[in-house]
Order: sequence, then structure tokens, then C-alpha cells
Amino acid sequence: MQVIAPETMGMSAERLKNINSRLSEFVEREQVAGFVTLVARDSEVLHFESCGYRDAEARLPMQTDTIFRIYSMTKPITSIALMMLYEEGKFQLSQPVSHFISEFGRTKVYQGAGYIGPQLAPQNPPMTVHHLLTHTAGLSYGFFQDTPIDEMYRNSIFQSESATLEEKIRGMAALPLCFQPGSAWNYSIATDVCGFLVQLLADMPFEDFLQERIFAPLGMVDTAFHVKPDKLDRFAKLYQHLPQHGGFREYKGEPDIPFHDYTQPANAPSGGGGLVSTASDYWQFAKMLLNDGELDGARIIGRKTLEFMTLNHIKPELLPLAIGPIPLPGKGFGLGFDVVMDAAQTGVLNSYGNFGWSGAAATNFWVDRQEQLVGIIMTQLMGNLLTFQQDFRALTYQALVD
Repeated sequence: MQVIAPETMGMSAERLKNINSRLSEFVEREQVAGFVTLVARDSEVLHFESCGYRDAEARLPMQTDTIFRIYSMTKPITSIALMMLYEEGKFQLSQPVSHFISEFGRTKVYQGAGYIGPQLAPQNPPMTVHHLLTHTAGLSYGFFQDTPIDEMYRNSIFQSESATLEEKIRGMAALPLCFQPGSAWNYSIATDVCGFLVQLLADMPFEDFLQERIFAPLGMVDTAFHVKPDKLDRFAKLYQHLPQHGGFREYKGEPDIPFHDYTQPANAPSGGGGLVSTASDYWQFAKMLLNDGELDGARIIGRKTLEFMTLNHIKPELLPLAIGPIPLPGKGFGLGFDVVMDAAQTGVLNSYGNFGWSGAAATNFWVDRQEQLVGIIMTQLMGNLLTFQQDFRALTYQALVD
């Protein structure tokens, strides 16, 4: 990948050096194994560097072509895929999900504990596709602890490694919703349901749709639901943050996010968190977003559709947002992306209207239309409580000089 002189795009090369200097401190203190970072402006890459290790025990260096589990950074890709079908007239956002997945027409809503079990009520209003895309559908994930529904998720078919995507989604419709659709925001398996909707509406496997309609046109050659044998030497090891010890260890899986074998094709490709990718591949996706839905002659999504997706769709009474105990100050949510509504409240350098998302292993990206800026940080650290994402964002913005 060509990296051009930052000064040609109004950024300081000297100040951009602060990124690697700061992130290297986390590596040297043995808090994080390694990083790959990318900064671009006006569709030109100005910084693309690595530090540390993709395998700390074997001392294999992190490289710019290292492959990462991007977990929930899959969600923006899935959301774009579904909205591509919206542009073809396959559905309306206000349509009930049960119109396409009949099982959700029978899904009840949890109303509290009763003497002989949960009290349940009919959906009112019915869950819509818009609810799915905005995480207001009443679904959950299973790694929260605030309702009995999450315990049901932890023991559900969604955790199965052998079930198909169709079996998982239709099976999950048997569990109660945490709340009435549209009445709250709750991070959830909703985007996995969106992936199944893509499969139904396009009448082709979800993974094939992504490959044919997004990955191939954008040149995302390393993005997939598993890592092929000839690429395994580039696949980063997954670690877990140990705050009590100030370091990390290899992640072997926990009840909330089990360890998944990415060396084998997925039986149920997860639209919510199943992809692996590289920083350069994700840059192709982010550059398409920065360019209003088009890249090198390939129109992925319409300009107006993308503009609509990156508006805040969450009602004021449902703000502020939080993922469990983690607050998202100053942010709303669009159709698959978080959206900066109040830059000052986010607590880090930002612009109004920024949009992006993170992954469970501490990957993150954002697109800033105001500054024509993209930032991508890749690492593999579960349970991260460190500040490197905020540091990376601040150190990117401080390099703007024009």
C-alpha cells in the first residue's frame, strides 16, 4: 500500500510519529502484544505502521498484513449489506421482522418475574427491521447480567458451534424479548438477525453475498469468516487483558464470548461478529464509506442511503447509550454505526457526525467526513481496560495542521 507524505494532506509527519511512540509503550510494558494502525485523509494513507508482536510467546512480529478477529466491526459491513437490499426494494424499514422470519411473530416480551415463571406479553409494537438495525428490537447478547433473559441466551442455540445460521436465528425467536421493541437501546444479536435477513432476501448464503457484493468489488482479499491454511501464519494470537496483573495472557474463551476456531469455515456466519480482516482490507471498506458509498468505480451503497444510515436514529428519551456498564457519552446510533452527536461529551478529540464502531478484541475504526479523516487500530485484546484507543484517536487529531 502506498503511504504518501502527510504534509501533502495537511497533517504533520513529525506529529504522527507520536502514535507509534505511545502505542509502543503498551508493548514495552507487556500490557498489549502489538498493534497495526492506519490513518488516512482525503482517501490517501498517511500513516500505516505496526509495532509489537502478532504472537508474543513465539516473538513473531506484528506486520501490516496481519489478520485479526474484528468481531463487532463485522456489524457495519452486515448493515451495509442489508441496506443494499433495501435499495433494491426488498423490504421497508418499518416492516415487521415476522414478515420475513415468521417465528418472530410469536416472540413474547418479558414483563418481570411471576410466581410460576416469567410474565410475558405480546409485542407492542411488532419488532421491525429498523429496530434490528438500531439495536432497539428487545434482543440481547447473553453477556449481560441484568435480566433473566440473558441467562437464557447463555444456554441457547446461539452458542452452538454446529447449528446453521438459519437454525440459530429461528431458534432464538423462541426466547422472550427484554423489552418492547423501540422502548430501549440494548446491544444485541440483532445484527446476526440482519445477516440472516440478507440470506433470505438475496436468496443466497450470507457469506456469498458479502464476498460477491462487497469484498470482491472493494478488493478485501483477506476478509472472511475463517482463515485459510495458506494465511494462518499471518493470523494474530488472541489475548486477554489481566488488569490485576497489568499484563495479558492467551485467551482461551469465556462463557460470554467462547473461543471460536477460525481455521474452519463457519457453520453459522455471524453478521454481528464473525469476520476476520486486516487493516488494509478494512481501509478499503472505510474508504468506500468516506467516498459516499463508492470506490474505484464500484458503487456499493447510494450516497443518500449512507447519509441516512449515519444519522442518529435513537430517540432522545433513550439516551445516553451504554453497552452494559460501559457508557457511550456524546454518541447516538444510526443503522449499524455509532454516531457522534456531541463531540465534547465523548471526552476525546472528535468531530460532530463521526461514525464507526469497535470490536470485542479492542479493534476500532472511525470515519470523519468533516476532516475527511479515517482512523483504524487493530490489536487482539479481550477485556481491554487500557486507554490506547483514546490515545490513538487523540494522537491522530493532534497531527492535523491544515
